[in-house]
Amino acid sequence: MFCVFTFVLMLDMILARKLVIHMKSIEQLVDPSGVILTRDAEESGISKYALYAFLEKNSFEKVGQGIYVSPTAWVDELYILSLRCPKGVISHDEALYHYGLIDREPLRRTITVYTGYSTSRLTRGGIKVFTVKKELLGLGKIVGATSFGHNIPMYDMDRTICDLIRNRSWFEIQDYQMALQSYIRNKNKDLNKLMGYAKAFHVDSKVREYMDVIL
Repeated sequence: MFCVFTFVLMLDMILARKLVIHMKSIEQLVDPSGVILTRDAEESGISKYALYAFLEKNSFEKVGQGIYVSPTAWVDELYILSLRCPKGVISHDEALYHYGLIDREPLRRTITVYTGYSTSRLTRGGIKVFTVKKELLGLGKIVGATSFGHNIPMYDMDRTICDLIRNRSWFEIQDYQMALQSYIRNKNKDLNKLMGYAKAFHVDSKVREYMDVIL
C-alpha cells in the first residue's frame, strides 16, 4: 500500500513539474501584443491540458477559433480580424486610413472576401464585409503591417482607390473627396496600376472620368 501511495505521489510530482515546464514554454508563445494561437502550441508539442490550464490561470479571452488574448493586452484588432478570416484582405476604409488618405479612423473594421464565402459570423461581429469574384480577390494584395508590427494581407494604395470609386455610395462625401485628393498628391501613386485595376473591374471609364476632373 505504501509503495502504491509513493508511486502516485511521485507521479503527481512529475506531472506537476512537467506542467510548470509547459507553462514556461507557453509564455514564450504569447506574442508582444498578448495574442497566443493554439496552432503554435500544438506545433510546439504543448498538450491541450497544459495550454488550457495556462489560458484559464491567466484569464485569456477567446476572440476567435484558436485565438486567445491576454486580459492586459491592447488588442491588435486588424491582426485578430486577419486571423479570424485568413481568406480575406483588409480593404476600403481600413486601407485608406492605413495609407493616410483619410484622417478619421474607421468605426468598423473592413475586409474583402470572395463571393460565396460565409460572412454571417463576420457581420454579426460588426465587421463591414465586401465581396468580389474569387479570381479578383488577390489583385493588388500585398503584405501590410499594423501599428503593432503584425503582418496582415491588405490591398495596395492604387487598388484601394479603385475600390473607393467602385463603391462610392459606401463612403461619406468628405472622406471620399479627401481620399481622392490625398491620393493625387501622394508621390507613391501609380496611375497606370490604378487603370489596370479599373479595367479588371470594368470601371475604367468611371475612374478615368474622376481622374480627368481632379487632375
